[in-house]
Amino acid sequence: MSLFSGLSAFPITPCDDAGQLDIDALQRLLARLTEAGVDSIGLLGSTGSYPYLTRAQRRQAVAAAVEVTRDRVPLLVGVGALRTDEAVSLAADARAAGADALLLAPVAYIPLFEDEVFEHYACVAGATDLPLCVYNNPATTGFTFSPALLGRLSRVPNIRAAKNPAAPAGEMAAAHEAFSRAAGADFSLGYSGDWHATEALIAGGSAWYSVAAGLFPEPCLRIVRAVQAGDYEQARRLNTALEPLWALFRAHSSYRVIHAAAQAMGITNARPPRPIMPLPERVRDDIRAVLEQLASRSITR
Repeated sequence: MSLFSGLSAFPITPCDDAGQLDIDALQRLLARLTEAGVDSIGLLGSTGSYPYLTRAQRRQAVAAAVEVTRDRVPLLVGVGALRTDEAVSLAADARAAGADALLLAPVAYIPLFEDEVFEHYACVAGATDLPLCVYNNPATTGFTFSPALLGRLSRVPNIRAAKNPAAPAGEMAAAHEAFSRAAGADFSLGYSGDWHATEALIAGGSAWYSVAAGLFPEPCLRIVRAVQAGDYEQARRLNTALEPLWALFRAHSSYRVIHAAAQAMGITNARPPRPIMPLPERVRDDIRAVLEQLASRSITR
């Protein structure tokens, strides 16, 4: 299986109330994912709070992760930064610590033009020998990759894949086809947006970059394996069973919900970094109820 295929689990990066990394909790999360058999782990993605961490904290997180994942599961590391030189430095740090691949989002304060994004990616890709995945996350960066831009980037050495937001079911096949034509058959097109991901895989997506899998790898793996086996009906049934979780993600953001869920499960007491606040108690009650419901039906086991 290639580096950018199957299920890529994106865990949180646990921090305490003072913003310091909880390495023990991070390694517990990563051990759960490794033991579950995920196809890769996306460390320091958006779920992993990468924009809120210092360079030293990122180095520390990657080093701790490699202790758990080395020779067991590929580690994809987010290196997004406002400045190109900072992203290059983060890429070098990730490589030195033992990362297997890089995830790069076009982080910006001043809105970026397509040529600026192209040069940003070309510079980072040219400074490393690690394969790089385009991290297309317009909900957080404000920048949307067009098929034409992704096509240009697919011809840059070391840029091998893209993580795109999945479109609604009725639009997914056409969206995937447009990006596939632009990027070519050898370029991996994977998708995020957990509640749309099953249809994205059925439409031809090569990978699911999943927030939920960072905490619940088993049910997400069952969906991916069903699609890989061509059993689309089973994959859709499994996806429907997770709808209570998807509803929470849509209502309160997957980032906030997954932090609260990790607390409710007793895995970590990590809080989102300020200024992001923990969800209100009434919402956390709803999250606990959904977790109990899913566990009682053996969905999250």
